[in-house]
Amino acid sequence: MINWKDVIHYAVQGNPKPDKRVEKTESEWKDVLTPSQFRITRKKGTEAPHSGALCSIHEAGKYACVCCGTPLFDSTIKFESGTGWPSFTQPIKENAIQYFKDTSYGMVRVEVMCNTCDAHLGHVFPDGPEPSGLRYCINSESMELLKEVQTNE
Repeated sequence: MINWKDVIHYAVQGNPKPDKRVEKTESEWKDVLTPSQFRITRKKGTEAPHSGALCSIHEAGKYACVCCGTPLFDSTIKFESGTGWPSFTQPIKENAIQYFKDTSYGMVRVEVMCNTCDAHLGHVFPDGPEPSGLRYCINSESMELLKEVQTNE
């Protein structure tokens, strides 16, 4: 389980190696993303709080990067943070996310990005629920929900 000490270590010392890499030109990203997805994931934008489609959804499944399809978070660790963005306590795998010190807007935060394609996802904070104490605050536009198929056997 990743904790705040691990997050700071990755942000300062370097991130875990991803399973694979996906790299495209800016033009190629523009061809496959909506303008809003492109602005958020490729230009480090954000969406207005409480505006994202995935903010209040609690269906079973995996949340994957909208750019490359890499699974990032599982629905079982999503929680209501009251912040207006989907919030999670852990990534699906330790090497799914990369961490960077973000000093924009006069604040010091830890930015989280897809470790496969470098898509900006949001930020992580040390004010989440136990046991990790983490709150991954993620833009809806940066993810897609891959719903679990229910089988009746």
